[in-house]
Amino acid sequence: MTTAEPIFDRALLARRLARTRGHEPSILTRTIAEEAADRLDLVTRRFATAAVIAAEPDHIAERLMSSGKIDRVVPFAPAADEVLGLEAESFDAIFSILDLQTANDVPGLLVQMRRALRPDGLFLACLLAGDSLTELRQSWLAAEVLITGGVSPRVAPMIGMQELGALLQRAGFALPVADLDRTIVRYADAVSLIHEIRALGYSNPLAGRSRKPVTRGLLGAAVNAYHANFADADGRIRATLEVAWLTGWAPHESQQQPLKPGSAKARLADALRVPEQKLRADRSDGE
Repeated sequence: MTTAEPIFDRALLARRLARTRGHEPSILTRTIAEEAADRLDLVTRRFATAAVIAAEPDHIAERLMSSGKIDRVVPFAPAADEVLGLEAESFDAIFSILDLQTANDVPGLLVQMRRALRPDGLFLACLLAGDSLTELRQSWLAAEVLITGGVSPRVAPMIGMQELGALLQRAGFALPVADLDRTIVRYADAVSLIHEIRALGYSNPLAGRSRKPVTRGLLGAAVNAYHANFADADGRIRATLEVAWLTGWAPHESQQQPLKPGSAKARLADALRVPEQKLRADRSDGE
């Protein structure tokens, strides 16, 4: 049995993220923590024990505890080997924050978290998705074609929204929901954006990345391409961030179930107040 080559260097990513912990939480972490708390507030349940998997899990955990909806939160850093080591049915809620977008085996991680939930336990995750950082990706590609005549992976691929709901169902979650928050963030220049990504620990974690240092010429070409194509009239550049939010529940018999085919007790024609018409059978004479 062959194993697919990894897309992300999770060991490198884990080391970078570890260096960011212990400092003041980033604005990204604070923003996501507030959104997670707001979404939790909509759930009419209280949870005894929850797990938080995040680059800066302590701040997320503190914010969720302050909601009054959770009695105890256990923080976890992202797993370098993607083995979470969570005991089966050990949590009433699990929060995965900005980790799945750099996972090599997203279905596998989702299954691990679903199995770690007690029946009717809540799963809430967010990840960068869709067109996030598309401007930076296009700028690097244009610069490499201009300077080197080829391309190398520099901005991580993002999961499309259509795939996310299917992934939740595939992992065995009940009542899966996926939605997207799209934000345009503006920076003074492209270099400021690149520095912020590096400070967050997310700079190029791709396993197939070029090991050659970025030359001044290549960086300058990328910055020029960014400003030429994605700058506003005031000279500031735009960066797209699309944050996907996933919600699901560990299956439980008390949850609402879809009706079985043929179990409807009313006709659609009656509801629409129109006469019912039988469909004609297909004919083989071409009519």
